[in-house]
Amino acid sequence: MDVSATEVLVRICGSAVLLLWGARMVRTGFMRAFGAEVRSLLAAGGQNRFLAAANGFAAAALLQSSTAVALLSGSFAITGLMPVAMGLAIMLGADLGSASLTQIFAFNIKEAWPLLFGIGYGLHSYYYDRKIRGKQFGRICMGLGLIFLSLSLLTTAADAISQSQVVADVLGSLSQEPILAVVIVALLTWFTHSSLAVLLLIITLVQGGAITEPRLILILVLGANAGGALPAFFMTLHDKPPGRRIAVGNLIFRFSGVAICLLLLDRLAGLGGFFELDLSQQAVLFHIGFNAGLVALFLGAVGLVAWLTQRIVPDQIGPDDETRPRYLDDSAKEMPSVALSLAARETLRMVDIVEEMLHRAFAALQTNNLQTCQEVVDMDDELDRLYDAIKLYVTDLTRMQLEKEEGERSFQIISFATNLENIGDVIEKSVIDTVRKKIKDQKSFTDEGQAELRRLYNYVSETIKLASNVFLERDLVNARTLLVRKDEFREMELLNTDAHLERLRSGEAKSIETSGIHLDILRDLKRINSHFSSAAYPILDAAGELRTSRLIQRNSTDA
Repeated sequence: MDVSATEVLVRICGSAVLLLWGARMVRTGFMRAFGAEVRSLLAAGGQNRFLAAANGFAAAALLQSSTAVALLSGSFAITGLMPVAMGLAIMLGADLGSASLTQIFAFNIKEAWPLLFGIGYGLHSYYYDRKIRGKQFGRICMGLGLIFLSLSLLTTAADAISQSQVVADVLGSLSQEPILAVVIVALLTWFTHSSLAVLLLIITLVQGGAITEPRLILILVLGANAGGALPAFFMTLHDKPPGRRIAVGNLIFRFSGVAICLLLLDRLAGLGGFFELDLSQQAVLFHIGFNAGLVALFLGAVGLVAWLTQRIVPDQIGPDDETRPRYLDDSAKEMPSVALSLAARETLRMVDIVEEMLHRAFAALQTNNLQTCQEVVDMDDELDRLYDAIKLYVTDLTRMQLEKEEGERSFQIISFATNLENIGDVIEKSVIDTVRKKIKDQKSFTDEGQAELRRLYNYVSETIKLASNVFLERDLVNARTLLVRKDEFREMELLNTDAHLERLRSGEAKSIETSGIHLDILRDLKRINSHFSSAAYPILDAAGELRTSRLIQRNSTDA
């Protein structure tokens, strides 16, 4: 039955979209299942270029995306965990790893899509509320099923368009304009954010007979490779210089390789016939060979390319804003477990700021230093900016389909960050106001009163350290200990209040003058200790160890 050209075009577009969605499902599944391991793998290759390239190869093969590897490597460079040269070595390996996947998909196993759908649906349903990785394996299988189904549909469409004279004329003209063809395919790859999907589309059209000229096949493959570096380049335009340099370096690798291959195009086009390879296999092997050639050509020169990228992307002029988030990497949002660990790490920066605010506030209380009071007020502004960034970052994550454990962790992070922001307000609005009042009125504590406040301050400092550990490790035993400290401080407060009142009854002048200040500081330290102790609540609640009420339950007959 004859099929109209419009219908064939619609089929090709629909199949291409299906291919892109399947590739996205596979990539998302691998990111959620192995995101943390991939991040550790990349970090492990930070000092040896050969190990870095090998780790980049493995990471891209797992994540199905060299762009994701570029963004992760950039985040390491920004935080100083990895030199730019090692990040570039990782990208060389990642490009080769991503290219090697085309050989797997090029095998004639497209008709396995019904089996993959069945396995994927079964795994996803069985592990839906049980195991994160089991569910993601189901997602991966269903994504592979979509890819193979789309390739089957594309093969059918390619058979139809191979008979079209119009298509033959268009493709023939592209063969005579290699630079234009490279630009068109590069832009298509940038638009789809998937060089793998574009290459599979090209290979399928070759297998279906729509593209039959070796020269054109090589040109289209070069375009896909050039376009593969564009997504990371544009996604890092607003990053700090070290992260941008890795994307720029990868662009240099790809564009240099494409330029060299265009100069040698006719010679390269004849190699396939020399080895008696069919056209689709020529496309696959040229793609892999292109990226292997980049590794051979540039791996020994990553230091030189890193130097060049520093000239292209110089360091920022002027002081860096240390109050900006350091670890909130948007590229990690496709890996929720990794993104949440980054948000937790950023939240620990809030802990450091709060701890320093309390330390300076107590120093100002003892030394009557108004300048230190202003420093504490300024630090609270820094704390608020970090809190807003963390809250927005984690809120964005909660809009995704999170696993139960990830949802609980996101709640813990926002809850702890909110408590830290509240503690900052207590220190800035209450403690500092009290200190300023003491300085203004030129009052001083008794030795006993000052020693009591020092003991309580030291106790709160220990609570801060324990709360940080509970938040980071989520250890149930430490969570119980942390909650006990809330009751212990209440008892200490009562004892110190009684001691203070005893000094008032004895008529000690300093105690009478500073009574209000002493009790205000005591109250604020209690509030701060309580906020930090609250870090135990989400962990204990998840373990079912919290009571619903502090009230003693009485029968109605007891009234």
